[in-house]
Amino acid sequence: MLTIETKETKISDELKRKIEMIGRFTNATPLITNGSVVNIKGTNIAYVKPHTVVLKGKLYFFFEECDEVFIDNLYHKIKMKDLEEFIKSNN
Repeated sequence: MLTIETKETKISDELKRKIEMIGRFTNATPLITNGSVVNIKGTNIAYVKPHTVVLKGKLYFFFEECDEVFIDNLYHKIKMKDLEEFIKSNN
């Protein structure tokens, strides 16, 4: 039987400030959930769950040290610098 061990990762202050600033500029309050590192004991498998943010009813995924934001899934991404405009144009 495999055991899963999860360790929450804290969102950095810098990334949190960026998300909150985008929220202010788009008149939305972001709902931020910290990501985590998941290890499957007894294997060499580990993966990172990204930080998730809900802004204006849409789900965004953020990874630390990444200048891209993933929208709704890990296939649709945009540059962080374009997020404010994306939110404004999609609401």
